[in-house]
Amino acid sequence: MGAATKSSYGGCIKGSEILPFAGQVVQGRWFTVFASFLIMTGAGATYLFGIYSKQIKASLGYDQTTLNLIGFFKDLGANVGVLSGLIAEVTPTWFVLLIGSAMNFTGYFMIWLAVTERIAKPKVWQMCIYICIGANSQNFANTGALVTCVKNFPEGRGIMLGLLKGFVGLSGAVMTQLYLAIYGSDAKSLILLVAWFPAALSVVFVYTIRTIKVVRNANEVNVFYNFLYVSIALAIFLMVMTLLEKTITFSHGAYITSATVVCFALFVPLLIAIKEELDLWNLKKQHDHSTTEVTVEEPPAIRAKQVASPSPSHSLSPYKDQQKKPETGCFEKIFDKPERGEDYTILQALLSIDMLILFSATLCGLGSSLTAVDNLGQIGESLGYPTKTISTFVSLVSIWNYFGRVFSGFVSETLMVKYKIPRTLMMTFVLLLSCIGHLLIAFPAPGAVYVASIIIGFSFGAQLPLLFAIISELFGLKYYSTLFNCGQLASPLGSYILNVKVTGLLYDREAIKDLAKKGLTRSSVKELTCVGPHCYRISFSILAAATFFGALVSLILVARTREFYKGDIYKKFRDEETVTETDTEKQRA
Repeated sequence: MGAATKSSYGGCIKGSEILPFAGQVVQGRWFTVFASFLIMTGAGATYLFGIYSKQIKASLGYDQTTLNLIGFFKDLGANVGVLSGLIAEVTPTWFVLLIGSAMNFTGYFMIWLAVTERIAKPKVWQMCIYICIGANSQNFANTGALVTCVKNFPEGRGIMLGLLKGFVGLSGAVMTQLYLAIYGSDAKSLILLVAWFPAALSVVFVYTIRTIKVVRNANEVNVFYNFLYVSIALAIFLMVMTLLEKTITFSHGAYITSATVVCFALFVPLLIAIKEELDLWNLKKQHDHSTTEVTVEEPPAIRAKQVASPSPSHSLSPYKDQQKKPETGCFEKIFDKPERGEDYTILQALLSIDMLILFSATLCGLGSSLTAVDNLGQIGESLGYPTKTISTFVSLVSIWNYFGRVFSGFVSETLMVKYKIPRTLMMTFVLLLSCIGHLLIAFPAPGAVYVASIIIGFSFGAQLPLLFAIISELFGLKYYSTLFNCGQLASPLGSYILNVKVTGLLYDREAIKDLAKKGLTRSSVKELTCVGPHCYRISFSILAAATFFGALVSLILVARTREFYKGDIYKKFRDEETVTETDTEKQRA
C-alpha cells in the first residue's frame, strides 16, 4: 500500500491520490498566492536604480539632470499601467504575464548592453525608451498577479495587497543577495540579473495565475498571518545580512549561502499552500465524495433567513429591474455615478472628485518618495559615504518598504473592520511621516541618512497598498485592472516635476557653483558631481512641503468617505457568496 499523508482533519492522501491532489494544489487559490509572491519578488527591480544608476552615469558620461531624466522615464514606465489594465480586460492573465516578461528582458538587456559597451553608445532618448519599457513590465506583473489575488480574496483585499506589495518591497534586497552570489560585486551585472530573473519567474508561473471562484475559508486570516510571519522572517534576515555586509567582508561562498537561505524562505509559502489544500482535500472527501467543490457551512441564522425568504424567481430578478429602468445616454451615465463601493465605469471613476483628490495626494506623496529613492545613491555620494554604505541605504529602503506595505495592509484592514476608521486617514498619517524623512536629508546630521532611508522606505511602501485598496473600495472591482493602474498615473507626473524639474536642476546648480569656486567650468569635467550637505538642502525642503500639502489634501477625502467606511463595505461580497452557496445546494438536491 502506498504511503499516506495526514492532514489536520484526520484524513490522508493515499498513493493513488497523489497526482490528483498535486493537480488540485497547482490549480488552487493558495498556489496562486504563492506564485504571485514569487512574481512580486521580481517586480520591484525599479527600486534598484539607486545602485546601478551610478554605472549608467559614469559609463555614458551623463550629468545629474540627464540621469534624473532617465529616472523619470523609469518612474513613468513603472507607474503608467493603463495599457496593461486595458489588455487584462480583454485577454487572459497568462497573456498579460508573457507580455510583461518579454518587455522586462528587452528593456533591461539593452541597458546592460549599453553600459557594458557591447553596443554603440545609445542616445539619451534611446536609453529613456529602454528603461521605460523595462520598468513598464512590472505593471503587467502587478496586473496579472495582484489584481487576480484581490479578486480571489475580496474580503481580505487590504491584507492581500499588503502582502503582495510587501514582497515587491523586499525584491530589491532579494535581488541584491542573488546578484552578489551569482556575479560578485559587479554592479553592471546587476542590470543583467534584473533583465532575466523577473522574466523567468513570470514564464514559469504563467499558467497558474488566474481568477478562481471564491469559496470562503473560515481560517483565511490565519493563513494570511502565516504568510506574514514567513515574510517578516525573510525581511529580518535580509536586514541582518545588509548590516553585516556593511561591517564584514564576505567571501563569495558566504554570499552563496545567504542567497540559498533567501531562496528557501521564498518557498516556505508553498508548504503553507500545500497544507491548506490538503485540509480542503480531506474536507471535500468528508462532505461529499462525488463532488470536487467545497461548500462552506452556513450559520443557522443565515439558513433560516433563506428558507423564510421568497422564491428566487420572485426576489432575484435583475433582468426585470433593468428593463424597468429608463435607458440613459453615454454622457449621462458618466455623471450619473453609483454609490461608493458599487462598480463604477472607468470614466465615472476617473471623472469623480474622489479620484481627483487621490490623484493630487498621490502626485505629492509618491512623487516626492520616488524622487528620494532615485537620488539615494547621489545623496550618499554627496555626503561622503562609501559605495558599500550607499548600497546599504538602498537595501534599507527596500526592506522598510516591505514593512510599510505589510503594516499598512494589515493595520488599516484591522482598524477599518474593527473600529470603522477610514483607510484614507491612515494615508494622511503616512504622508506626514514621509515629511520627516525628507527633512532629515535636507538638514542631515551624522547618521541621519540611515534614519531617513528607513522612514522614506516605510512611508513609500505604505502608500501603495493604501492607494490600491482605497480605489477598490470606492470604485468596485469590475474594472479594477484598469482603475488601479490609472490611480498611480500621478506618481510619474509628480516624479517628473519634483525629480527632473526641481531636484535635478537644483543639484546641478549647486555642482556648477562648486566648480566655479575651483575655477572650473562644466566642460572641464565629464561627470557633474556635487559634494556637501548643501547639494540637496533646498530640493528636499521643497519635497517636504509638497508632501505636507498632499497630507492636507488627503484630509478632504477622509471627510468625504467617513460615513462610507462606517458601514459594512464587504457585505455585498458575503451576500454574493451566500447566493452562490444556495445555488450549489439546489444543484446537489
